[in-house]
Amino acid sequence: MKYTKDLGLSAGAPRPTVVTRGVAIWPGWLDRAAQQALVSDLRTVIRAAPLFSPITRWGRPMSVRMTSAGRYGWYSDRRGYRYERRHPAGADWPPIPAPVLEIWRTIAGPGRDPDCCLINLYRDGARMGLHQDRDEADFSFPVVSISLGDDALFRIGNVERGGSTESLWLHSGDILAMGGTARLIHHGVDRTRPGSSDLLEGGGRINLTLRVVD
Repeated sequence: MKYTKDLGLSAGAPRPTVVTRGVAIWPGWLDRAAQQALVSDLRTVIRAAPLFSPITRWGRPMSVRMTSAGRYGWYSDRRGYRYERRHPAGADWPPIPAPVLEIWRTIAGPGRDPDCCLINLYRDGARMGLHQDRDEADFSFPVVSISLGDDALFRIGNVERGGSTESLWLHSGDILAMGGTARLIHHGVDRTRPGSSDLLEGGGRINLTLRVVD
């Protein structure tokens, strides 16, 4: 189908319900039971690779806490943004949970699994400024995102910095993919809506971002 090629998705991917600036969104992909099961899997990941607070290359702390699963973890400090093979504490990153890989294979295809599943926890006013996902060597694979917990106001810009933007609310269980012409589009999270979900103990939002790195 033409839409799968234009959006950089697998030929077998379901048609997205929403497409904005080439960004594909499937609202409510995960039902409540699937969300709860995935959160349980993530607890196992976080026990093996505890959440940490990264800093930017300018030395400012990020408002999100994060960890990763897979062959690589995304990392940020004064040396810059990059992927590392080990958690800051020195251990290898744990495996990506099977249900997460199943979502990736449905959207991106079974030929190549993601190298990294970045786990971002949004609490206490955390946000993410407009940025590109461009620390990877191969942009032919999409970036796939899974939302769990509180609603998030997701902002979509352009491939080039500047210009008009569009915003939409992502809800718990939604899946999003940026591929094809939208693979390098600027995007960010302006804010979350605290208390909009009771999925996570203690509240907040978890976002999973899947990427091929090598």
